[in-house]
Amino acid sequence: MAGGKAVKLLDFWASPFGMRCRIALAEKEIEYEFLEQNLQDKSELLLKSNPVHKKIPVLIHDGRAICESLIIVQYIDEVFPGSPSSPPTPTRAYARFWADFVDRKVHSGANQMWKLKKERSWRKRRKRTYFGGDEFGLVDITLVPYTPRFYSFEVFAGLSVEKECPRLAAWGKRCGERESVAKVLPDPMKAHEYFCTRRKKLGID
Repeated sequence: MAGGKAVKLLDFWASPFGMRCRIALAEKEIEYEFLEQNLQDKSELLLKSNPVHKKIPVLIHDGRAICESLIIVQYIDEVFPGSPSSPPTPTRAYARFWADFVDRKVHSGANQMWKLKKERSWRKRRKRTYFGGDEFGLVDITLVPYTPRFYSFEVFAGLSVEKECPRLAAWGKRCGERESVAKVLPDPMKAHEYFCTRRKKLGID
């Protein structure tokens, strides 16, 4: 075990960005203090730790705050001992490209999914299932927090990931069998209830 009370994570349970950090910490078997944040009433610690963006997650290690989930994951990878989530260069650059792609493209699309209604139709698309060969790595850590939303995608947007993207669904199930992932990802129904609440507040339902 590494870390202990020297490591704290300012986070919100439903945040896919925070889940990345928790999975990375679990992969390295790092003990840490989880500090749940109220995003509608942000704590002084959060505002002080991330004065620029005022967002979660924030990793605090030995009193130093590290912000932005991909930076946090890479920091964990580089600072703490254990198997690296990023493969050696030049493959590392390839993995970071796809991790950045998830942030730029997948996140915005996933956010729209739980805001839609079922009128939209979907065509079958091909999707890669493994991003680091046989090794669980950076891209997997970046993308897998969205898998608890698959149920909500089907209910709200009429998109069955199981039917339309079976290889992606199979990849998600394999990732979910890892202890580090299983202990972090929320139950899909709990995530769904959260999105139902969000939709009501936005006046969608």
